[in-house]
Amino acid sequence: MLDSLFIYRRFLAVSLRAQMQYKASFLMQLGGRLIITAGEFMAILVLFDRFDSLIGWNVYQVAFIYGIVNISFAVADAMTTGFDLFGDMVKTGDFDRILIRPRSTALQLAGQELTLRRISRLTPGLVALTWAAMNLDLNWTFANASLLMVSVAGGASLFAGLIVLQATLAFWTTETLEMMNTLTYGGVETTQYPINIYRPWFRNFFTFGIPLATVSYFPALAIMGTPDPLGTPLWFQYIAPAIGIAFLIGSLQVWRIGVRHYLSTGS
Repeated sequence: MLDSLFIYRRFLAVSLRAQMQYKASFLMQLGGRLIITAGEFMAILVLFDRFDSLIGWNVYQVAFIYGIVNISFAVADAMTTGFDLFGDMVKTGDFDRILIRPRSTALQLAGQELTLRRISRLTPGLVALTWAAMNLDLNWTFANASLLMVSVAGGASLFAGLIVLQATLAFWTTETLEMMNTLTYGGVETTQYPINIYRPWFRNFFTFGIPLATVSYFPALAIMGTPDPLGTPLWFQYIAPAIGIAFLIGSLQVWRIGVRHYLSTGS
């Protein structure tokens, strides 16, 4: 385990040095992405400037959920670039080089590149979360502070699991199908609002099918001390983020099945 962490840290150090070779290009790309993602949060502020509440939710509560979701996705998106680009590796046969190395394929792809410009979503998320926390009457107990950190970890794990599953499809399709973006980027757009505002079939899908609500909506309720309109008990809201970690573990098992079915390019 410690050896794998050491190798992963070395992978990331090499990736960071490579990206810093062209600092001006990096800063421009980061700035452009930051403007786009900040615009998403501005849209929420415009919505609440027109309407005082959203089915009983105020702007600070929504901003708190927005912050958890976007911080989680920013971390996952930055650390899974190798999986995001995996379709090209299958088509070119570059995955063969990874297979002959005496290290886990998942570890090598996770350390392939830490794309810092993708963390542009992190800043609006942190700003929104901090702003919301300052305006909400939150009881920052040790349990609630821990729940917030576990929620971000669980959310990052769940989004990472979705990206791993997207990459796994390339073993059979030779493409990381774009329809999976409806679950990653689309999931971010959906779950940055309280899940109870949607129709029952839709919120059930993002609770039991793709359980993104379990790592954002439910723990946010517990931290804010807000009763759940859907009636979930407090104990469930505290353990819900663990579902994200379990989802990643399951996704990695599916990835192993895909690796066993890999047939190379034949060239």
